[in-house]
Amino acid sequence: MDTMLANNAQTGEHGGAPLGNETASSNLTQSNAKSGVASFSQLTEKLATYLPPADLSRIREAFRFADEMHLGQIRMSGEPYISHPIAVAETCAEWKLDAQAIMAALLHDVMEDHGVRKEELIERFSAQVAELVDGVSKLDKIEFQTHVEAQGENFRKMLLAMASDIRVMLIKLADRLHNMRTLGVMRPDKRRRIAHETMEVYVPIAHRLGMNGLYRELQDLSFANMNPLRHRALAKALKGARGNRQEILHPVEEAVKAALVKAGIQADVYGREKTLYGIYRKMQTKNLSFSQILDVYGFRVVVNNEMECYQALGVLHGIYKPIPGKVQDYIAMPKMNKYQSLHTTVIGPLKTPLEFLIRTHEMHHIAESGVASHWMFKEDAEDESMDIQQHSIAWLQSLLDIQQQTGNAAEFLEHVKFDLFPDSVYVFTPKAKIISLPRHATALDFAYSIHSDLGDQTIAVKINNEPASLRTELQNGDIVEVITSPTSRPNPAWLTFVRTGKARSSIRSYLRTASYGESVELGKHLLAQAMTSLNLAPEISPAIAERLKSETGSKTLDDFYADIGTGKRLATMVAHRVMSLVRSKSKQKNKSESAKDEVVAKVEPILIYGSEGMNVQLAECCRPIPGDNIVAQLNFDRGLVIHRSDCEHVKRFVFKEPEKWIPVAWAEELNRRFESPLSVYAMDEKGLLARIAAVLSEGDANITNVGMEEGRGETFTKLKFIIQVENRDHLARLMRRIRHVHGVTKLARE
Repeated sequence: MDTMLANNAQTGEHGGAPLGNETASSNLTQSNAKSGVASFSQLTEKLATYLPPADLSRIREAFRFADEMHLGQIRMSGEPYISHPIAVAETCAEWKLDAQAIMAALLHDVMEDHGVRKEELIERFSAQVAELVDGVSKLDKIEFQTHVEAQGENFRKMLLAMASDIRVMLIKLADRLHNMRTLGVMRPDKRRRIAHETMEVYVPIAHRLGMNGLYRELQDLSFANMNPLRHRALAKALKGARGNRQEILHPVEEAVKAALVKAGIQADVYGREKTLYGIYRKMQTKNLSFSQILDVYGFRVVVNNEMECYQALGVLHGIYKPIPGKVQDYIAMPKMNKYQSLHTTVIGPLKTPLEFLIRTHEMHHIAESGVASHWMFKEDAEDESMDIQQHSIAWLQSLLDIQQQTGNAAEFLEHVKFDLFPDSVYVFTPKAKIISLPRHATALDFAYSIHSDLGDQTIAVKINNEPASLRTELQNGDIVEVITSPTSRPNPAWLTFVRTGKARSSIRSYLRTASYGESVELGKHLLAQAMTSLNLAPEISPAIAERLKSETGSKTLDDFYADIGTGKRLATMVAHRVMSLVRSKSKQKNKSESAKDEVVAKVEPILIYGSEGMNVQLAECCRPIPGDNIVAQLNFDRGLVIHRSDCEHVKRFVFKEPEKWIPVAWAEELNRRFESPLSVYAMDEKGLLARIAAVLSEGDANITNVGMEEGRGETFTKLKFIIQVENRDHLARLMRRIRHVHGVTKLARE
């Protein structure tokens, strides 16, 4: 939709505007004849380079119809309105989109601005063209607001439109690009609003679809309209520095070209300035002045094939010294949007850092056009273009999966925003498959990236064949193995460290659905225990159950039991109310009948497996393990929290709040290992940590964390381990072996 529309009124008759191959009829207004037809003529010249005559004929029909519909409309710039859809179609033509997309670009405003029905477009053109126009029209109706909920809901609509046909979003991006290029005629406040919306919504989408040329231009145009004073100041500074730096860059360019020719590599070498917004963002994030930003310029080296990319890298490093840690291979491991290049930063003349991007011609087109390259490479790079399109569609599908799992639009937006700007890390499965994840992703994020079921059942991981914590941040090249248990369930604590939208949405979705059922069952068990303690039968009659439901205002009996399971209602208080109801009822019966109501059945303690889910958790303060005597506290926020019986917390509260403490016991067959803290006091000797780690490894214990505190006089040290063990006996065996390690003076479970 054109945001620059000045007048919606129509003037004169809406006669058709038939065109020959390059001209329109005299029915066009004079301004349309001069501007619209001339622009359309330029468009057809572009289209003729890759579309057959039959397609051009259909596109002319679409232009005639659009020109007729927009006749008399004027943009705020004073241009006829038809110039806008032609400009949108030109951008689509630069991406070499197909005839249907070009027709839809020309027609993209006729439904919203002029009430043209979808059925008419189907009849005049085709169902596919009508669907595209309808999709763009629906996106035009989305108004992004500051309210998070509204913004999230609108983002859902955009993703649904993209998932149905990626061309809808490409046309919309072309529409937004032309509006941003012509934004200067609008009021400053409206320019800032549209620019902010572009930066928040359309820039990240362009980036995620791999359309880096569009991404950079939209980013700079947004910056210019959001911060015009800073943009002008930076532009002036860059212009002033351009002459001085060109004295360095031109000789570098010539030297690289000569070295490549000498090595027998045919290549295009050219320099480019970094975008003003890129420079500004670097100044902000690194707290630098413009004069301190040395790598304002970079070079692109475009060669014929992948092998020459690596050869060219070697040639560059033969001329200029590479900066350690600044070589990145995105060819072997492409970015999440399928971007491929070799990156290297070298020390140039006068010790100036210079960045080089080395890629093939196909990689270059994909880097600039992203998903649009599917239409650009019909012959010479079919595999690459199809790969990136399929990857983009897979990404969109993953976002739709997140959308289905999230509870509301605000939560959805929270998950998606992290995935829109992924700075990737590349890790491997045990079978050497490369998995791309956002930077700072954890081992648990890896598990969820494979499949949500795998993530839900994860109990442990190995990184590079070593046991590691689920919260460990992954590094490039890590080999990650996930260990699962079919009875394991997601823990609410996982939400504190997972990073990806898929992991967060999957965990929250499970907790929403599973926790309710768990709460109901736990509530029934807790009430049965409380009833037994009052010498009542563990099961309440249907009549009393209905009475309790009514008294508590619960909608269903399950809601009533869930409130007990989550601690919102104390089981002991409910049991006392049941007792009063039973006694009241017994007065109306004879004693023998009353006795039947009060038959007591023994209720066993709740069995603890260690992987029950969010309603049963192991206390962090004492970290109980199987073999410990345990007791459970009913916590309003966390359900049942399992403590060791000798825990200080238990000693402090068990007599103050006896109604909140529940008898529990370990199940005989457990399905996981348990973390236990272990403090080792020892002489501060070389190799001490290695000796203790070896003993733990030989004893079949996993180390999940280790810390160190210096003791008195720095001659003693305290090592604080968190280890994974099977039970109390296993821990005792390990402690006996550690006591024999040379230098160990004391150890304790804390």
